[in-house]
Amino acid sequence: MDLPATLPEKLYLLAYDPRRRRTTQHSSLNLLLQAAALTELLRRGLLAEEGRKAVARVRGKDLEVGLDPCSARLLGQIRAARPASWNAWVGRARSTGRDQPIRRVRDGLVDSGRITVRPHRVAGLFPVTLVTPADPGGREALAASVAGALKGPLSRVDPADAALTALVAAGKLRSVLSAGERREHQGRIAKLAPAAGPVPRALGTALAWRLAGHAAESAALG
Repeated sequence: MDLPATLPEKLYLLAYDPRRRRTTQHSSLNLLLQAAALTELLRRGLLAEEGRKAVARVRGKDLEVGLDPCSARLLGQIRAARPASWNAWVGRARSTGRDQPIRRVRDGLVDSGRITVRPHRVAGLFPVTLVTPADPGGREALAASVAGALKGPLSRVDPADAALTALVAAGKLRSVLSAGERREHQGRIAKLAPAAGPVPRALGTALAWRLAGHAAESAALG
């Protein structure tokens, strides 16, 4: 089975709903994919933490081979900007337009032939993009990796699967882990989180900020 190699691509497929043929949780998925891109860059040694800030490292080009478009774009932005906190970089994820993580990751999966997309109108009015994976079993295989990371011997968990699981939990991706499952495996998730460095905590903070912002906006309108 030819599964994607990068964390943003894996999380996109995990967020895919086969019944609706679309990704779920769009209000938070851009933040989750941005966090996944940060983790991918950190795991490859293309980012480092200095003073609790994300800093680009000058490394060989071989480490950039196979980066998905979202991670590659983010690396360029970090290299061109002043150092900022992990929280700030997660929170900078665009929520509209072609530069949003959802679009960049999706376009990369299309280019690699892992998914196909076509425009569609719900009730003939509302435009959506329908997604069809080339390998319908890919999502189930990734979900099985998360389940294995939570239940198998900790010493045998692949670091990439540990990072993936930590991001799924921090991003509250309900298509993979319910709230009850997150509570049940809270201790194990804490042991897996170091594989993703400081990013899961930053993702949790960014999600809280986004939720607070939406609440304040609703109160102002109400």
